[in-house]
Amino acid sequence: MTVASIFVLWLQTLAFLPVNASVPSPSSTAIGVTYNSPFSPSTPSPSADRIASVVSALHFDCLRLPNPDPNLIRSFAFTNISLFLSIPNTLLLPLAYNRSVAVQWLSGHVLPFYPRTKISIISVGDDAVSTELSPYLLPAIRNVRLALHDVGISKISVSTTFSFVNVITDAFPPSAALFQEPIVEPVIKPLLQFLEDNNSSFVVKLFPYNMYKTNSEIPLGFALFQEYPFNFRDDLVTGVRYRNLFDIMVDSVVTSMAVAGYQNIPIIVAETGWPSSSSDFSEVDATPAYAETYIKGLVAHLNSGLGTPLRKEGVAETYIFELADEEVNQRTRNWGVLYANMTKKYNVEFSGRGRSDVAAGILLVICLLMVACSLF
Repeated sequence: MTVASIFVLWLQTLAFLPVNASVPSPSSTAIGVTYNSPFSPSTPSPSADRIASVVSALHFDCLRLPNPDPNLIRSFAFTNISLFLSIPNTLLLPLAYNRSVAVQWLSGHVLPFYPRTKISIISVGDDAVSTELSPYLLPAIRNVRLALHDVGISKISVSTTFSFVNVITDAFPPSAALFQEPIVEPVIKPLLQFLEDNNSSFVVKLFPYNMYKTNSEIPLGFALFQEYPFNFRDDLVTGVRYRNLFDIMVDSVVTSMAVAGYQNIPIIVAETGWPSSSSDFSEVDATPAYAETYIKGLVAHLNSGLGTPLRKEGVAETYIFELADEEVNQRTRNWGVLYANMTKKYNVEFSGRGRSDVAAGILLVICLLMVACSLF
């Protein structure tokens, strides 16, 4: 092949690349979604195979199951989608006192399926740190970790899920953020030590929508990842400039961990999103248009690989809340990225795989050119 013909091939390849194509950073975040089984017994759940098919079709990297169903876990066998499983708060007390309870739970939710089904993390409890169950949280987590070791599994990490509003003080400026007292010494620091010792992650639910709704000084565009000339906030202590509310909340967690003495623990965002509707008529910003804007901005930001000002590698995983609206809505808001019948609500590409294809094409052209140059 001549240099001229290779140059023509290069031009032809470039002609088919989108104008705004970019090569994804290796630090881009895995993007997943949360699936909650319907709360109403009168609402039939979609089949496990249907859920697996829908999640795969949407190109999510991972799926969070707050109330994991063994049939649903089985349906993700031999897929490339990793699962985030949760153990309910109701089991914390027996788990704390008896490791065999942990083995029993693993026998029903992990052992029959792993590793054919990819399971990456187990959260022991959800926001339990702010309840009367907090003294039992770390013993329960340790017993689940030991039970995994007992059954010969070392690659599934164990953590717990925190709620941002219940563990972090004021989010702005991030440099002033701290873990809330009085749980720091007896609960938070021992948990952080466990996470560091076991290469696990700090898992937190954070919603810029809720912070925007309760703080009138926050501009809507700042919460929605929109770019305007003066759409930023500066942390005057650190000199760091923030261009979206999501990064402020993440860096508040980063700062809080650093103040507690733990700077390098990875962060997973277990829930984030924007409601498309609300039964509260005062929530005028809970609209499909704003919800789509938030999700598109979030996905673009996570796929950019820019991370946050204080955490250049960004968060390890982010789970959008949630997969689908509920047919019988017992909450005040609808957060689904799909309608209740599992049809598409937004025009969003949830992964960076398209850009990975672009990157592969560019690398191929570069390799061809290098080969051609070496021949002359």
